[in-house]
Amino acid sequence: MHGYIQRMQEAKLHNALSRSPAVAILGPRQSGKSTTARMLLRDIPSVYLDLQDRVDRNKLSEPELFFERYRDQLICLDEIQLLPEFFAVLRSEIDKVRRPGRFLILGSASRDLIKQSTESLAGRIAYIDLTPFVLKEVKEVSAWSDIWLRGGFPESVLAGNDMDSFDWRRDFIRTFMERDIPNLGFNIPIPVIERLWQLLAHYNGQTVNYSKLATAVDVSIPTLKKYLSLLEQTYMVRLLPPAEANIKKRLVKSPKIYLRDSGILHALLDIEEYDFLLSSPMAGPSWEGFVIENIITEHDRWRPSFIRTSNGAETDLMLERAGKKHLFECKLSKAPKPSRGFYELIDAVQPASAWVVAPVDEPYAIQKRIHVCSPVDLEL
Repeated sequence: MHGYIQRMQEAKLHNALSRSPAVAILGPRQSGKSTTARMLLRDIPSVYLDLQDRVDRNKLSEPELFFERYRDQLICLDEIQLLPEFFAVLRSEIDKVRRPGRFLILGSASRDLIKQSTESLAGRIAYIDLTPFVLKEVKEVSAWSDIWLRGGFPESVLAGNDMDSFDWRRDFIRTFMERDIPNLGFNIPIPVIERLWQLLAHYNGQTVNYSKLATAVDVSIPTLKKYLSLLEQTYMVRLLPPAEANIKKRLVKSPKIYLRDSGILHALLDIEEYDFLLSSPMAGPSWEGFVIENIITEHDRWRPSFIRTSNGAETDLMLERAGKKHLFECKLSKAPKPSRGFYELIDAVQPASAWVVAPVDEPYAIQKRIHVCSPVDLEL
């Protein structure tokens, strides 16, 4: 499976390294960044340093000497968020010898959280987001129902059975709270972040009510927003913004919140097996988040949002780019029927296409420009 994914990413990585002195692969912990990098480095003269390893970090105690020794090779620095101050040193070295493909940087936090990369390496770095597997990457080796249940993290997908996968995800959640958040410099009490994450699992797919959430977690609204931002910047949570479409209707202004990985969502909800998932009241919101995350990840050049009007008309996702729009409604049904509000918004927005995404066996058209398909069959 890893070899299959490596081929999917290879062209994008090679292209970035051929034009930029530094390339950053960013994504959640355990999403396959190190594996992808190591497979790429097998064919390139390179040196790899894991900054979680004390011995490797000590090699950078005199960075100028280290860089000078390996100036003709690609230098890979893994877990760069542990040394955010190091970007100033990288800038100096890149400006001494400015050629493409000098540094490959891996990080488990977004570029906004690692602020130094944006400030110090502007114009010198290309970014690639590496998410957990999406459906189309693993459709040949795993059923969509397994990916929905287990999520896309490689260790969860590759587990021998559902229980091993579930246990891995629970361990991931615990490690994230106890080790990863403190390593990023945030001092958040574990019971607080645990309570917030559990609440967000039950709020999955809803518009954010900051006052209600802050009261439930027993923190102030500014503190809640800081915690949500942290979960967003570490790829755990997606805040989907409302659209700013000019459709002569009053629109909901609050973002919708989703846990980005369906497997992590199900672990927080104690859903261990597929039959439990189908019988859960959270099955519909889970399917919605799963579909939306797959669509956004595969179409990362498009601007995502959702539309909900004051009278209840809604589309779960709208993608916009260069004046073109596509609308999506998610239905957990083998015989899905679009809502009346979805038709209303199609008339108001006039998208290039509209899609009802459901677990159907074959794609088909309802009307001109309105299609029903599974997430695997979706092609814009």
